[in-house]
Amino acid sequence: MANTRKQLALSGVERRSVELDTIASVLPIDRRHELAELLTDEDVETLRHLVNQGMGSNTLRALTSDLTYLEAWGIAVTGKSLSWPAPEALLLKFVAHHLWDPQHRETDPDHGMPADVDEKLRRQKFLKSVGPHAPATVRRRLANWSTLTKWRGLDGAFASPALKSAIRVVPRMRRRKSTKAITGDVLAKLLATCATDSLRDLRDRAILMVAFASGGRRRSEIAGLRREQLTVEPPIEMPDGPPLASLAIHLGRTKTSSGEQDGVVYLTGRPVEALNAWMTAAKIDSGSVFRAIGRWGNVSPQAIDPQSVNAIIKQRAAMAGLDRGEFSAHGLRSGYLTEAANLGIPLPEAMEQSRHRSVQQASSYYSYATRRSGRAARVL
Repeated sequence: MANTRKQLALSGVERRSVELDTIASVLPIDRRHELAELLTDEDVETLRHLVNQGMGSNTLRALTSDLTYLEAWGIAVTGKSLSWPAPEALLLKFVAHHLWDPQHRETDPDHGMPADVDEKLRRQKFLKSVGPHAPATVRRRLANWSTLTKWRGLDGAFASPALKSAIRVVPRMRRRKSTKAITGDVLAKLLATCATDSLRDLRDRAILMVAFASGGRRRSEIAGLRREQLTVEPPIEMPDGPPLASLAIHLGRTKTSSGEQDGVVYLTGRPVEALNAWMTAAKIDSGSVFRAIGRWGNVSPQAIDPQSVNAIIKQRAAMAGLDRGEFSAHGLRSGYLTEAANLGIPLPEAMEQSRHRSVQQASSYYSYATRRSGRAARVL
């Protein structure tokens, strides 16, 4: 009874924040308190339902991100939360705001997303780049919007001829996620900038080593890593030295796993030591592993967001005297496979650690390493 009265006393935003916290161990959510202000009670209940249905965390995280963006956009446009099902006119407006022609914009300032909507979304950090969205992003958000509508037992206008016609646009050129791979030599330079025992250096060193050594983990997996996903494994015996510490990371079901399969990757030696040093210094016994650090050196109880992983890599690259624009979080993923190829590690073994499902995609890094060091490149 006391707990019920306490819940009733909470505001809607506070209550949703608490409810989002209850599913955070299954669905690591970034900017949780901001989400509580944007998402409705029905939105949060839908997410709780999907968690209980056992949907994979990465899929849920992407769905939550799209739902939050849609709600933020809807409020910026209409002044209120999304209506379910969304009218066809609102769906068409969404497409018009996100898929527009930059050249047409030069002669017609009203073409595309209105300036006030753009400003609101940028202030909330939902918009960062300038220009129209990628068609694939718009299609994905519309697909998730449709899926959420169906889960609520409703029909939408997502199959209307007008909407299908509106999204038939020429795709933008796909840009590489990272100009350069973060291979072992580059990683060593980044780690050299984390030489002190300060909390920030300890954390960043652990992030770099764990993300790389665990197979080039995605930034969302690193930001969402929780202490409960880590288990200590028996030390690895070495014939010419002391045993190496070993740790397992339980990734759960990811977009590259299937059915009831759980992804597990392993850390050995220095990455384990770096991770333990950070968790000991930050006194992390449970919850999020990698957390924000305030200007006065206080460790936040909340996880860093995925974009922070990217920012850390770029900052460390600049500190190492490298061009920060040439490196990103994805460089750790491509760098791991490139380094594995350079070291002669068999592709299947490397894929077990990176959790790549596509042999074609993973083998492209091996082809690059073979061609670069092969005889065909040394004819002179």
